[in-house]
Amino acid sequence: MARAQFWPDYYIKSTKNAYDAIKLIKPGQRVFIGSSCGEPQHLVRVLADTSSNFTDLEIVRVMSLESTPLTLIANKSQDQSMNIRSFYLGSAKPKSLARNLRFITPMNLSAIPRLFKSRMMPIHVALIQTSPPDDFGWMSLGISVDITLAAAQSADMVIAQINPKMPRVLGQSFIHVNDVDVFVEYEETLLTIRKTPDMEAANNIGRLLARLIDDGSTIQISPGTTPQATMIALQDKNDLGIHTQYMTMDIMHLFSAGVITNQCKGFNDGKMVASAAIGDENLYEFINDNPAIEFHPSDYVNDPTVISRHNKMIALNVATAIDLTGQVAADSLPYTQFSGVTGLMDFVRGAIQSEGGKSILLMPSTDVSGKKSRIVPMLTDTAVVVPRGDVNYVATEYGVFNLFGKSFQERALGMISIAHPDFRDELFFEARKMGLFSAERTLTEFIHGVYPVKLEETIKIRDQIVTIRPAKPVDERRIQEHFYNLEKTDVVSRFFHEKTRFVRKEVQGISQIDYCQNLTMLAVVGEFGFGKVVGIGEYLLEESQNQAEVAFSISRAFQGMGLGKILMKKLAEAAKENGIDGLIAFTNHDNQGMIKLFQTLPYTVKKKFEENVLVLTCHFNEPV
Repeated sequence: MARAQFWPDYYIKSTKNAYDAIKLIKPGQRVFIGSSCGEPQHLVRVLADTSSNFTDLEIVRVMSLESTPLTLIANKSQDQSMNIRSFYLGSAKPKSLARNLRFITPMNLSAIPRLFKSRMMPIHVALIQTSPPDDFGWMSLGISVDITLAAAQSADMVIAQINPKMPRVLGQSFIHVNDVDVFVEYEETLLTIRKTPDMEAANNIGRLLARLIDDGSTIQISPGTTPQATMIALQDKNDLGIHTQYMTMDIMHLFSAGVITNQCKGFNDGKMVASAAIGDENLYEFINDNPAIEFHPSDYVNDPTVISRHNKMIALNVATAIDLTGQVAADSLPYTQFSGVTGLMDFVRGAIQSEGGKSILLMPSTDVSGKKSRIVPMLTDTAVVVPRGDVNYVATEYGVFNLFGKSFQERALGMISIAHPDFRDELFFEARKMGLFSAERTLTEFIHGVYPVKLEETIKIRDQIVTIRPAKPVDERRIQEHFYNLEKTDVVSRFFHEKTRFVRKEVQGISQIDYCQNLTMLAVVGEFGFGKVVGIGEYLLEESQNQAEVAFSISRAFQGMGLGKILMKKLAEAAKENGIDGLIAFTNHDNQGMIKLFQTLPYTVKKKFEENVLVLTCHFNEPV
């Protein structure tokens, strides 16, 4: 409640030491503690020191690494001096979290402010940390606005630790001196987190993501993403914007490099919007009084409706496990527990609703030891954080798969294709036991193939983006549709006879490949995961001669535009790198398209006839 008085006098009169302030807390009250790296450490330490004086306190906070272990006190006192309520959406599988499972209250971060403001969960005391008051009596919540502002606005009593090291952050981050009951002046270093360790698997994921993210996109970056992987994915982009739960060091570096301009967001243009910051002292200095940055509460930043208003909203979040049907588990890691995963679902849903938006879940294919797959048959012993109906893109170091609109069979096939090769056999057989595959589907050599992302290329034909890439197991249906849509003469050129049926078993040999002895390259137009195949080039090794037989088909609308030449070049490069001696093609004597295509290669082309079939050959050791 606002107080009609001269604020400097009120501030001086209401300033106490921490012990006198904490004594004002009464038994049985509900006490909120400022979240994330904005935790008022001094107040929390004093609360812990005097915990024996209290009975039945309920501590309310977002799950985090505790600077002072209040959960330990709660466990020792058997909850009699204090009980903990931690907002957390993860599955709490890590040992550090599992032992405090009973304290967890699963909620989306966007909903927590309403819980406080509505008094469905009354906050009796809010322990917060702010910057010193400015000339007008306003104090900034600095690096922790998220749910802290709502708690402070709705609490019966607010105790603020005034810390000169707290940055003054612009936006809806301020609370007035007149709205605080007690002030405790105490300067100390703010909480920081150590840098997320770089992993080669994460770097490979970053390379895969680069082509999924367009210039002008608005980005949310989970703190669990590694700095190097983030830079690999985003450093060559232009005019990115930021709307994210947490401001991180990665974002600071991208802004400094000119990658982030915030000019194309379509909403809150010109501003990086977040609700908290986790990082080091350099980040906290960067956000201090920075007019390019605004912090707002979580019921705004994490509101899926607000998120969806941004152009090409991209949500980058880290998962810890996913099953073959698309159910996702997520947990905080030791270096991200100040951030948790409580805002994950808000951004997953908001990004999908955005025009041109994508939700991308990032996950190394195995645990740190490499002995356990993070892609599992079914999540049975852990909580599901993202339901299968909300999952969009999933990326591991072995590829990216879009689950949107896919059947269980397609999902299982796609997830196996981006799992670690050592675990694909087991996943395949488990999927068949679960009924996700038909009994006649067999295990082919694709199961061990590693998707060669370096063969990917994007070109523009008549203002249309065409992606040239290796085929994936999930392309089976698209390849069938391509063949069914070919002109009759093109079918004859490709298969040497009229053909009206292209059954799954035949197409399976084209889509389920090992990328070495057999390789199929596709030309695809349209949305990733839903593209239309407009060209196919394939080779199959003839082991007795160590030559690869090639075949092509191009949709009529894309013929004469150079697609065949590009596909042929890709096949030749891959075959040569895979130790194959050369290429061979069987065609009709009047198929000038194939003859000219073969002659585009920088190798000597030989021709001969075998039973009225023209045979074209070239060897890689015989350059023109």
